[in-house]
Amino acid sequence: MVLFLLLTQMNQRNGSPVIAIFNRWLRWFIFAFGGAKAALELGWTDRPYPVVVLIFFLLWFLLETLYNWLAIHALSVSPLPLFPKFTANTSGEEWPTNPRLLKIRNWLRANGFKQVQALKAEVGPGIYLRVSIYQDSEAKTRAQVTFFPQANGALSVCYSLSSNTVSGYRYVTDNLYLPFAGFYPENWLVKRNPWTRSLARLMAAHKNRLAYANALCTPWTTDPLSDLNNQQRELEQINTELGFLFPHSEREEHGKISHEGRYRVWKEYWLLSYFGRSVRY
Repeated sequence: MVLFLLLTQMNQRNGSPVIAIFNRWLRWFIFAFGGAKAALELGWTDRPYPVVVLIFFLLWFLLETLYNWLAIHALSVSPLPLFPKFTANTSGEEWPTNPRLLKIRNWLRANGFKQVQALKAEVGPGIYLRVSIYQDSEAKTRAQVTFFPQANGALSVCYSLSSNTVSGYRYVTDNLYLPFAGFYPENWLVKRNPWTRSLARLMAAHKNRLAYANALCTPWTTDPLSDLNNQQRELEQINTELGFLFPHSEREEHGKISHEGRYRVWKEYWLLSYFGRSVRY
């Protein structure tokens, strides 16, 4: 419990998904072992301690599953956009002044990346995703740095690296830890690495993918704002056609996400939350 409190305090400053994964396991074990101990001490059961631990372990899984299903249902019926529209960020707040985050910007500059645009998208009343887009000197690799606001006031940062090839494929390497669970366009080759929190290591993984496939990359010609909003529209259209989302005519009655889609979101969210792994469909 002391370790759990220390990690919670630490993550309020860092907003690290990796620390959050360890903390979730600690919370689960504390509930299972502590709940079993309390049940035996209070005389609620006379079963062996390991059996009671297993019961509480499964009880936590059921309670969290119920909570997550309710949260996914609430998201589905809420007015919050699943694929928000981005606009240019002209407020001058595109990059936080946190020293830990400023090192990321310095690394990009030192490795020949230049900022192309700063964008933002409103995902809730007064809540914005802030995105800074960088490109290398040849404009063949685009780095998207996204800042996610946390409930405790901390900021979590994720990266997405994209390159287009002459054969028409788009290679995307990211470390997003939020579930997507939907469908990508056929020409997108997406690899998610939630455990890789270093931009340098993620960049090396992206370059290794391109080198392994002998991919010949072409320079980016569209501006990030147009490209990102086109991506959002394309993703929504594909996921509606393939049944992840309900058609627009049925969303008022059933919500946005289909029943199969909700299961996929729950499955990927659980795997990301406890194992840092995304589902490959």
